Amino acid sequence: MGQLIKLQDYISRYENDVYRYASEFIRLKKKQWERIKEEWENGETNDAPIDSSWEWLEEKRSVFQTIRGWFKRSEEERTDEGLNSQETSCDEDEFFSSMFVTEPKTVDELKLLFLEKVFELQMKWASSTLKHVSIVDRKFYYEEPLKYFLQRFPDTYLCLYKPVFLAKNAPVELDTVLLSPLATWCISFAEGEIIVGSTERFWTEIEKNGEKKRINPLISLRRTEKIISDLYDRYEIELPIKKVILNRYGYIDYRYAPGDVELIDKRYYEQWFSSLRSSTAPLKHMQLKAASHLLRHCYSHYYERQWQEDEQ
Repeated sequence: MGQLIKLQDYISRYENDVYRYASEFIRLKKKQWERIKEEWENGETNDAPIDSSWEWLEEKRSVFQTIRGWFKRSEEERTDEGLNSQETSCDEDEFFSSMFVTEPKTVDELKLLFLEKVFELQMKWASSTLKHVSIVDRKFYYEEPLKYFLQRFPDTYLCLYKPVFLAKNAPVELDTVLLSPLATWCISFAEGEIIVGSTERFWTEIEKNGEKKRINPLISLRRTEKIISDLYDRYEIELPIKKVILNRYGYIDYRYAPGDVELIDKRYYEQWFSSLRSSTAPLKHMQLKAASHLLRHCYSHYYERQWQEDEQ
C-alpha cells in the first residue's frame, strides 16, 4: 500500500515526523498482517474448524482483542514517550474500538478487508494529530484514484494526493505527487475513451455520444513540477521529477506531445504500472528528505481537538 502522507489541505501526522511514520507504517502493516493471517489460517478466530477462513465474530472476545491489537506496539517497543507516541496510541485505541462484521471465506477476502481497514487508518493519519484534526470530505473515502494510489503501489511509495501548497502566500492545489525511492512522479489523470491533446487551453474527449472539452492537464502538471522543482533546488534535493498524464482505460491522441511528459494510456499502462509496482527498493534518505520539505510548504486547515467530545 502506498502511504498517504498528505491529503489535500488536511493536517497530517507525517508533517510532524515523516521519517518516523513512513517506517512505522511499513513495520506495523507487515507485523499485523502476519499476525492476522496466522490466526486466520489456524482457525483461532472461530469455534469450528475453518479451511482458509478467518471469521469476524462480534461475540467472541478473543477476536475483539485481536482487532484491538492490530498495529498496536508491544510495551517493550514503546520507548518514545513524546507526542508522536501519544498520537499513535490514542488513534489506535479509538480506531480499533470498531469491528468488522463481514466474514471472509478466502484469503483474498481477508486481504481486501485488511486493506480497507488500513485505508481507514491511513485516512486518520492523514487528517489528524494528537492536538489537531481536519474535517475530511466524505467523498475521499470513495474516490477511486485515491484508493488506486494507496492500495496498488508498494509501501515505500509516499503519496501527496491533490496537495495544497502555498505559492507566494496563496494556496494552490497541485496534481497528485508520488514519491518513490528513486523518483518523483507528478501524475495528472485524463481518462476517457479517446482524449485528443493539443497546445490549446482545452483538450477534446471523444465519446460515443459526441465530444466535450476538458481543461488541458498539462497546465496543472507543469505548475506542479515548477513548484516541486523550485523546492528541490532550494533544499538541494536530488530526486528526478517525472511528469505523467494517465488514461488507464482509454487512449490519448497527441501527435506532437512534449518530450518531457509521458502519455500513459491503455496501450502502455500495464508496462508502466508493472515497472513501478515491481520495485523492491527500500525507503531512501533523499526520498524522505524530499517528503519532509514538501510537507513543510503544504497548507493545512485544521481545528484543535476537543478531547472531552472525543472521549464521549
